[in-house]
Amino acid sequence: MTVSRSSSFRLGALIIGLALIALASLGWYRASREHAAADPGAQLAAAGIDPAKRAAIEGLVRAYILDHPEILPEAMDRLQARETADRLKPLRAALETPFPGAVLGNPAGTVTLVEFTDFACTYCRASVADVDAVIAANPDLKVVLRELPIIAPVSDPAARMGLAAAAQGRFAAYHAAMFTGPRPDEASIAAAATRAGVNIDAARSYARRDEVSHEIEHNLAYARQLGINGTPAFAIGGRIIAGAVGRDALQDAVNTARKG
Repeated sequence: MTVSRSSSFRLGALIIGLALIALASLGWYRASREHAAADPGAQLAAAGIDPAKRAAIEGLVRAYILDHPEILPEAMDRLQARETADRLKPLRAALETPFPGAVLGNPAGTVTLVEFTDFACTYCRASVADVDAVIAANPDLKVVLRELPIIAPVSDPAARMGLAAAAQGRFAAYHAAMFTGPRPDEASIAAAATRAGVNIDAARSYARRDEVSHEIEHNLAYARQLGINGTPAFAIGGRIIAGAVGRDALQDAVNTARKG
């Protein structure tokens, strides 16, 4: 796990802030909550603590961390979750707006799960049954599929055919046929499209259109912005979930998003 300088600084600020709260019982923490800031020095000044007392507080914090190092992973997990939510917030509306037709579950669902997927990805194939089970258990769930063709050269034509199938209202059938059939190649893509009831000639023409290229480019850009470098990856609420995590983890995420 790589921690940025800004993350490390904020972690230090978080620890100092926790120490200040703990010291309230000693009468040292008197500032109102609205004056709390991310900068430890500003927090100390707002609390009326002079530099000499700051040194004492830092000593207490250091001793506490040395005695309880188990708090650091938990603090980092919370910090990373907060940063993920911050990255997701400005993108959520766009992420949850699907390419027309590229949706599973309830298109009008009130809870949205976004999945970044690649037809050449074995882990995506393994997760299909879990996603289907979660859809079946949650009638209010909309699953937005975002094609992220990064695994192999054949990923791109498979994704383009998927978007062309979506334009014909055959996305779900094509998605199922691709993941239950042989690994993607030119023949298996055509076979899956035929099984799904796709008009092949029209789909091949549509797959070359600019809007299809733009959709794939947007998905790649979203992945970069969110730090997604593999498939499957899921975005729901303020969380990113990487990998084929299983139906229980997905259901927990849906439950949390629904409450939120």
